[in-house]
Order: sequence, then C-alpha cells, then structure tokens
Amino acid sequence: MHTSTVRYVRRMPAIGAVAALAAGMLVTLAPAAHAAAGATLPFTSVEAESATTTGTKIGPDYTQGSLVSEASGRQAVRLSAGQRVEFTVPRAANAVNLSYSVPDGQSGSLNVYVNGTKLANTLPVTSTYSYIDTGWIPGAKTHHFFDDTRMLLGRTVQPGDKVAVEATGTQVTVDVADFEQVADAATQPAGSVSVVSKGADPTGNGDSTQAFRDAIAAAQGGTVWIPPGDYKITSSLNGVQNVTLQGAGSWYSVVHTSRFIDQSSSAGNVHLKDFAVMGQVTERVDSSPDNFVNGSLGPNSSVSGMWIQHTKCGMWLTGTNDNLVVENSRFLDTTADGINLNGSAKGVVVRNNFLRNQGDDALAMWSLYSPDTGSSFENNTISQPNLANGIAIYGGTDLSVKNNLVSDTNALGSGIAISNQKFMDPFSPLSGTITVSGNTLVRTGAMNPNWNHPMGALRVDSYDSAIDATVNITDTTITDSPYSAFEFVSGGGHGYPVRNVDVSGATVKNTGTVVVQAETQGAAAFKNVTATQVGSAGVYNCPYPANSGSFTLTDGGGNSGWSSTWSDCSTWPQPGQGNPEPDPNRNLAKGRPASATGSQDVYTPGKAVDGDANSYWESANNAFPQSWTVDLGSSYAVRRLVLKLPPSSAWGARTQTITVLGSTDGSAYSTVVGSQGYRFDPATGNTVTVSLPSGTSLRYLRLTVSANTGWPAGQFSEVEAYLTS
Repeated sequence: MHTSTVRYVRRMPAIGAVAALAAGMLVTLAPAAHAAAGATLPFTSVEAESATTTGTKIGPDYTQGSLVSEASGRQAVRLSAGQRVEFTVPRAANAVNLSYSVPDGQSGSLNVYVNGTKLANTLPVTSTYSYIDTGWIPGAKTHHFFDDTRMLLGRTVQPGDKVAVEATGTQVTVDVADFEQVADAATQPAGSVSVVSKGADPTGNGDSTQAFRDAIAAAQGGTVWIPPGDYKITSSLNGVQNVTLQGAGSWYSVVHTSRFIDQSSSAGNVHLKDFAVMGQVTERVDSSPDNFVNGSLGPNSSVSGMWIQHTKCGMWLTGTNDNLVVENSRFLDTTADGINLNGSAKGVVVRNNFLRNQGDDALAMWSLYSPDTGSSFENNTISQPNLANGIAIYGGTDLSVKNNLVSDTNALGSGIAISNQKFMDPFSPLSGTITVSGNTLVRTGAMNPNWNHPMGALRVDSYDSAIDATVNITDTTITDSPYSAFEFVSGGGHGYPVRNVDVSGATVKNTGTVVVQAETQGAAAFKNVTATQVGSAGVYNCPYPANSGSFTLTDGGGNSGWSSTWSDCSTWPQPGQGNPEPDPNRNLAKGRPASATGSQDVYTPGKAVDGDANSYWESANNAFPQSWTVDLGSSYAVRRLVLKLPPSSAWGARTQTITVLGSTDGSAYSTVVGSQGYRFDPATGNTVTVSLPSGTSLRYLRLTVSANTGWPAGQFSEVEAYLTS
C-alpha cells in the first residue's frame, strides 16, 4: 500500500547527506534491553562500499529518484568495464547473491574471481526487472532500480578469502553481496509423488503446468516432490488443498512463473517448502494476480524455506488463511508488496523472513472487508522498500509487530506505520491492543512528496479516522533516521486524534531532525526514551489543522536527551540544523496547541492562534470564570501580549476582565499579571496590549476571563506573544 493523498503543504528544505552509514556487514542490531531484532539468516551481507574497489563509491544520498537512495546504506560502488569490487568473505560460503543495478535498457554479465582465479561461470545482470513507473500513485517517481543475481561458486570459500566481481561491457552499480553456505540438495521424501513422474520437464524447456496439477491430484494428503531442476509453469495452480509441495532446496528446485497459486478459497493444510519461484514481472499492473500466492491457502497452512523473486507481490492473501505460518523465506525484487494480509487473517504468523527491494510495503496487514485479528510480524529483516513502508498495519484488531529489523526506506513510507488509512471501504479501523515491540529501525523515514514534509521512522497515523486502540510501543531502537524518530499524524489532513499511545524503552541515535514529530491532536506517554545526536530539537509539536486541538506528551520518567521543542511552527526543521533562536519579532503563539475550559459551538481554542483576526474563540456562555491556554513549546521570556477581537465595527466596544498566568510545566501556574479590565474598542482596532514584567519565563500562557461587558463569555480572535516589550 502507499500513502497517496495530497495532504497539506509545508515548506521543507531538501535533505543533504546527514546520516552516517554503519560500514561493513549488514548485521542484526539490538539494544541490550531486548532480544535481537531481525531474522536469523543463512547468509552474511557485505556492503560494496566497505570492500576494496577500482570503481567509484557513490552516496550517501536520500533524494527520491536517485539511484543510490535505494541502495543499502544509501551507498554503493559504480563499475565501468574492467573495474571490480573485491569482497573479503566473512564466513564459509559456497554461494553468493548480489544486489546490483545497470542502466535502463541494458543487460550484461559480471566476471567472478575467487582468490584471483576467474570462474568459468558469470553472474548475469539486467535492467529487465527494474525502472518501474507507477504514474497512478501520487508522489511516485521511476523507482526499483536494483535487482538480485545469484550463483553457486562450485567450491567453498573460507573467512578471509577474496571474491571479486568485475564489470565486462556494461556499467554496473554494486550494492551488497550475500555470502551463504548452501546445503546439499535434499532427497525425495518416501511416498511422495514427483512432478517429473507426471511429465514435468526439469530443463525448463517444456511446459510443466499439467504435470504439477496431476502430481497435486495424485498426492492428496501427501507430498508433491519437486526435484532439482528448472520448471516452467504457464498458468496458475488452483484447487490446491491438503498437500505439501516440497523441493530439494531453494537453490536447486526452481519454478519459473509469475502466478504460482491463484485461488479464492481452499480447505487448507497446504504446505509450500524448500523451492524457488522466479517470476517474469517487468511492470506493476495492480489488476493482474502476478503473485506467488494470490488469494487463499486455507487454514493451518505454511510457507517455509522459499525464495520468491520477480513477482508483483510475494503473497496477496484474501479469504481464509487462519493460523498460516510464513517463515524462513526470502522475498526479493517484487514490484509491489512482499506479503499483504488483505483482511480476514486470523492467527497468521509471518516470522524469520528476509525481504529486499519491495516496490510497496514489504509487510502489510490491511483490514479490508473484515479485520485482520490476532496476527503478527515477528523477527523479519527488511531492506530497501522503495515506495512505501517497511511494515504497515492498516486497521485490525490485536495485532503485533515484534523484533523486526527494517532499514533504508525510501519514498512514501516509514520503517513501521500503524495507521487507520483505509484506501477503500469496508475497512476495519485499529482496535484492541496493537503491540509494537523490540523493533530496530535503521535509516528509515522519508520525505513524502505529497505532503512536502517528512515521515518519521515509526509513524502512528489517524489518516481516515481517530486511533482509539491501545498502541504499546516498547523497546525500540531507531538509528540514523534522516528525519524524525516517532511521528504522530493524521495523514489525510483532517486532524483526527491519535490517542492511547504508550512509548516505553526506546533508544534513538543520530536522528536528522526531532525525536517526536507531533502533527495532530491526541496524546502519548513516554518512558525511558533516551536520545543522542539529535539533529534539530527534541519535539516538533504543531498539530494540523492549527485549530484542531493539542497533542499532549506525558513524561513517564527516565527520558533524556530530547527535552527541547522546535520553536517555530511556521517552518520545518532542517536535518542537523539545530534549534535556532526565535525571531524576537515573531508571534510565539501562532499555530501552537491551544486549549480551553470550554468553547461555544465552532468557536474553538485554536481560532485564537490561527493568524486570522476574523475567526475567534468563545468560551462557554454564562459560566465565568473561563480560561484559555496555549503551549508555546518551550519556555520563553515573554514581554508583551497582544489580544484581539474581530476588527469589524459590528463588534461593539467591551471590557473583559483578564488574569494572565504562566507555567513552565503545564501543571503549576502562577499569576503574571493580576486581574484587570481591558477595553476592546473597534475604533482602535479591537486590540489590547498587555506588558509582562521582566523576569517572566513561561511555556504555557493562560488567560482567565472573569467578566465581559459585551457578551457573557470569554472571547479572543488572536492571542499573540512576543519577546520584545
């Protein structure tokens, strides 16, 4: 799924290279406080930029549409003909998978060397599956630049050995190499039905579709065996139930099809294991079921040990899939989602998988038609989704996102999104308890071109409706986010509240702008959240629309390193710029969160800080005293207030009796200026100036109105606060 609605526009400068790469190997990062995040992988990845090269290192770059912005670590190595990258092997390995890119319209090969000796086989490279355009998605640009190519080395290399790849005639950009010790091919299980015995062609030349169907029919309640080889399937399988399809291993048994299983229902007990499905999808067509699994496997099914590549989606699951387990598999280079639980998922577990280079959400639950319930994404490693989120939860009940490692999101997405964005109806919003625990996010969050401002590494989004579910976010590590760590937003621009969020035990390091980016009304509690190397300020608290309400951050104790608040809601912080000193002539109250003891009809507290002197706040009538409060974001030495009523002569002259109070913490208030009558007269613009005594320092400004000669309520069209006297 993708965040497509053009919301509201605030000016945000382009990002430069602000996040440092943890050079070397792609490893599972985890704070000591909780279990390691990410999958236990059968390979170790080495970044090209950390290897020895005669080519050109490029990046880092976070600009949407640039090649290197989609690379792991936002860096890569560009090779011209004859140039090479030489990797130091980190572990015993007999196979390598390489993430690479070539210019659009080109194909070629890479020579491979082991300890200086050139191998007979080469690695094929092609742009066939890259450079995807999705013009119907607002904010999308040409994307999906990288691809994966793999080979068995024919020998085992040891730690410290050298494996080099060399460009031949085509320019190749090398991103990362995965080194793996592949086990020998498995042998046929006793009693299984081989697809070859039913006429399948393991050379890949003949059409094996009917042979697979016949083997499935013959093996009901048992196992279909897919021997080592390449098998071409020209139309999808359906009616698959009560059967296991098993290969000799995903490096040996390879099925070539873009549509493997396509069925709307199944009795279940389908088990797919230990083979590869290689698609031929070269563009994204959302109306086509070009997926490894499209629809339903039925209850109590499983997917394990699979290698899925070049399909539109890995798995687009609808109908009944109760208690499905998807584990220990790889989903690479899909033009859309990796796995999408598209409603009705109950008790589904997706765990210990590796996903790279998805063209939409890598993992998603979307509660369309009925809610996903009691399902979880656990211990998955996700790298380089290039048009949406690493993990997205769109509605649903009692869902979990636990111990995942997500890195290098690009456009239109966060590392993790917990959202009520519905896309279409009928939709089931978030409910029950949403658990987000033990996740590590590295270089996640991105500029959203539709919003013209950034998305945080972890986003809670009341896009189409208020979030009233309990959202518990615990033991999170966020490293090198180019923008913010935690974002609370109503992405549709309606200002729906985000409530009942608890953030506990987070470690934030080297975030580009702020730790908390609060852009809608609501509340969240924070406990034991520590931050270092914060780029601009601790908190950006500027709910949108300006009069929609306030966002309250409750300090549960143990927080450190992010106490400051961005001072100017009229601008966006630039990565790494720090929190500038406020302009002494700037109205500190404009656009800030406002509240009141009461409001009359549509005349809400935010009207007094919206910059429009013709709109106004009016308190509950006939109920003096009434108070109006604004949070300036930080403590300031305020010296002057300007209070306004609408300038129209229809507003007759009146005197309001006002007490000015201030607070630094929002709890304990003291009187700054005692109760006085202030005359508002249209002949002088219906404006009053209140001077505050020297030594005044306040973050929360409160005006308490105890009388009004013109109307039985407190009234302000604008409240302005200035540092100058």
